[in-house]
Amino acid sequence: MILGKVTGTIVTTISHPHYKNRRLLVVQPLTLPGEAPKGDFVALDTTHAGIGDTVLVNREGNGARVVLDNPDGCIISLIVGIVDSLYIDSLD
Repeated sequence: MILGKVTGTIVTTISHPHYKNRRLLVVQPLTLPGEAPKGDFVALDTTHAGIGDTVLVNREGNGARVVLDNPDGCIISLIVGIVDSLYIDSLD
């Protein structure tokens, strides 16, 4: 599981059957202050998250398939929660 910020949406004219009636969102992983940002990735949304929301993402395919109850699903990243607030204690 990782924390990320939703930075965009993906619109498709044709999509895989496992993605039907679900949104694909672009997520930027959150990093600690001073760390280099990591690359964006695409995640399937189950929470109705929107651009700017901080989200909890399951980035392990088998766990995502279990949540969706689809053992053959072609899913790697799944948004499983919207984070209301986040507090990082000083690392000093």
